[in-house]
Amino acid sequence: MIRDALKGQDFWDRWIDHYVYEVDHRQKRIEAPFEREDYKPQYVYELSKTYLWLALHRYSRGDSISELSQYFEPLLHYWEESEKLGLEVWTPEQQRVRHTWSINLDFYIDCFWLVSLGLSLEVSDAQWCRLVALVGNEGQDALLDRIIATRTTERRIGASLCYPKPYARLVEAIDAPRSQQASLLAKFVEGWYGSIGAATKFGRDKQAVAHKEPYWHRYHLLEGGYFGYWCLEAVAAAKVFGLDDSQCIGHPHYPADLLRPDIDTAPDMSRLEPELAASVGVPPEPPFTGEARQISSWEALKLLMKNKLGK
Repeated sequence: MIRDALKGQDFWDRWIDHYVYEVDHRQKRIEAPFEREDYKPQYVYELSKTYLWLALHRYSRGDSISELSQYFEPLLHYWEESEKLGLEVWTPEQQRVRHTWSINLDFYIDCFWLVSLGLSLEVSDAQWCRLVALVGNEGQDALLDRIIATRTTERRIGASLCYPKPYARLVEAIDAPRSQQASLLAKFVEGWYGSIGAATKFGRDKQAVAHKEPYWHRYHLLEGGYFGYWCLEAVAAAKVFGLDDSQCIGHPHYPADLLRPDIDTAPDMSRLEPELAASVGVPPEPPFTGEARQISSWEALKLLMKNKLGK
């Protein structure tokens, strides 16, 4: 049963096949000399992330939860290899931008998702320690540090949130009386997709990159790349703090089956945010070919307004 009904079976089958090919191709490619060796660390890092995307695609398609753990070891391996190679290539400033949660929302979210998967899939202690070393940023965030500290008990916890919107709501659910946790967790999940698009606007520190929203935030409009919009952060909190997630089950953004591997949960598409619901069945935007094309004055005006409004 498909867990993410924004896309159909053909989409998930096609793109999973693509990523299976992609990891094989990249593994072979990194064994050969690079024309530009200074790009190799990034190439290897993208191979690491491809394993994350493959795991999320397979979750979205409805594959068994037991199939997902196999991607954790190669993901960690190639991330570690990328970091080793990067020591010879990336400047101190590039290292800071790549690895600092508070100025790089994409890195923060990727780390949060991987921590969430590590906890929900119950990876080995050795893999967990490697993951914690890679995410770094000890003592920098009041939420993610706190979640990591449930398994790495000596970890220092940050005094404030890197991104109060949307994560203050999740902290509120964690700290609430038990009778209120279910409704507050559901409130966080329901507002997660819309709020995370504006996270940088309300972030603690100015972002080092120009992106105003996560790189994946509009992938559902594209021909490929979409892996599902899963609020993995809520699953992590539910697991480690014992939150009641009963009101979240069935929400199209809540990956409940990570905590219930023997159950397949059908998405309740009536709970989907209007912006996403309106996109169901809409043809994807054509891929960029690098060629110029003529547009009408009305299209030009719309593009201008979109850029000015940051939408």
